Amino acid sequence: MSQPKRAPGGFPVVGVVGGGQLARMMQGPAVELGVQLSVLAESDTAAAALVVPSSPVGEHTDLEALRAFAAHCDVVTFDHEHVPPHLLEALEADGVALHPTRAALHFAQDKLAMRERLSGLGIACPRWSRATTAAEVTAFGDEVGWPIIAKTPRGGYDGKGVSVASSADDLTEWISRIGEPGPLEHGLLLEEKVDFVRELAVLIARSPSGQAAAWPVVETVQTDGICTEVLAPAPALDADLASVATEAALRIAGELGVTGVLAVEMFEVRGATGDASSYVVNELAMRPHNSGHWSMDGAVTGQFEQHLRAVLDLPLGDPRPRAPWTVMANVLGGDYEHLYPAYRHIMARDPGAKVHVYGKGVRPGRKIGHVNVSGTDLDDARERAGHAADYLRGVITE
Repeated sequence: MSQPKRAPGGFPVVGVVGGGQLARMMQGPAVELGVQLSVLAESDTAAAALVVPSSPVGEHTDLEALRAFAAHCDVVTFDHEHVPPHLLEALEADGVALHPTRAALHFAQDKLAMRERLSGLGIACPRWSRATTAAEVTAFGDEVGWPIIAKTPRGGYDGKGVSVASSADDLTEWISRIGEPGPLEHGLLLEEKVDFVRELAVLIARSPSGQAAAWPVVETVQTDGICTEVLAPAPALDADLASVATEAALRIAGELGVTGVLAVEMFEVRGATGDASSYVVNELAMRPHNSGHWSMDGAVTGQFEQHLRAVLDLPLGDPRPRAPWTVMANVLGGDYEHLYPAYRHIMARDPGAKVHVYGKGVRPGRKIGHVNVSGTDLDDARERAGHAADYLRGVITE
């Protein structure tokens, strides 16, 4: 396995397990910070491997590959949450500095553990239950009202591993797998179907020494379980709700011992008649997150630079926005296999649009890039970002 070249002056090497777009987008900030990045990539054509010189190929499920990779890094962080816990435990036993730690990652890897811990902390969550039988599914649905949301506790993302169930019969296949090694080994997570106003996300960063910083609360727009748009800050958000939601995210990071970037996805829910809106926590992600991509161009310190600062225990940067509004539009794979001509067109049409492509092959529905547009007019920023994303996808041709 190739070793990363160390820069003069004692600057550290940050290792990233996983070669996806999140690792790829850490490379620019790493260069600006003067630190070296090394990525354990799935292949030599992975998104990050195309831009990070030190990108040895190895699987995140291979302990020897992880050990050989970590041996040349000062700290190790993650592009995803899928490294098996027993391998994380082995790395920590070897003395590897993992950020976030195995103990913290547990609550991002296991949604049942996350629900139990957050409920114990008094953090607002949807009503939920663990189910191991069809009878328990039926009892929960009868209690909170049908339909309900069922989730695999492990392995789900971008809408995968989530089902809307109107009866236990809708979950027959999942129930039959409960107890087998895998995402349903310890049962099924059931949640009430929340009647929400909109989806919000709070992104914060926390360092090992306990310093923390928070970006403005954003609104996220989902299409078929995939985030397609982020509005920063969330329009017309009550200041008290923004404060309470941010405080909750900071408390979660502190209580769970998170190091690096933490995304707390929330639902804004209506209060009783005359009461203000409130929130319930939906999901956690302990890494840079889609809801924070706007910050690359729209904040003084973007989430990828801040993540590197945090895992290295460097002083955190200023998270304040640079403009009144920034809109991020995701680019999903569509009709154009060759993106470069469309990319050139967007640059010419809108010089203020910031286009980020991930170096990934195009397939329908796959996240292949995003567009950020900042300005003083929210509607204008949404139109420009959406137009650019649609053009790259091939939905529009002018």
